[in-house]
Amino acid sequence: SKEVVQRLQAAEEQAAAIIDTAKKNRVAMLKHAKDAADDDLKAFRAEVEANHQKNVASRASVDAAADLAVATEKELSAVKRDYEANKEQTISFVVGKVLEVPTSLTDTQKQSLILGVA
Repeated sequence: SKEVVQRLQAAEEQAAAIIDTAKKNRVAMLKHAKDAADDDLKAFRAEVEANHQKNVASRASVDAAADLAVATEKELSAVKRDYEANKEQTISFVVGKVLEVPTSLTDTQKQSLILGVA
């Protein structure tokens, strides 16, 4: 009976050691899983931050005011080119119309003058 009690005590000690080892393994596995999750989270945050910085940089390079200034300059250049291309022709047209005044009166104008309407 003393032998049985010793075997029971040995079995209890062995069971306690197994349980203790299992608890230590469980804690170690949880710590490892937490560390792995933290590493994944750090990588994800770094990726999201990099994408954010990339988007911010691309928006900064696309400045609406600069785009407007460039477009305005292009349109101003086009107007100046059109002016230079058509200036001589327009001046000739206006001068020609001014100098092309008829020196005679039409029959209707003569009739109005005779009747004193004008």
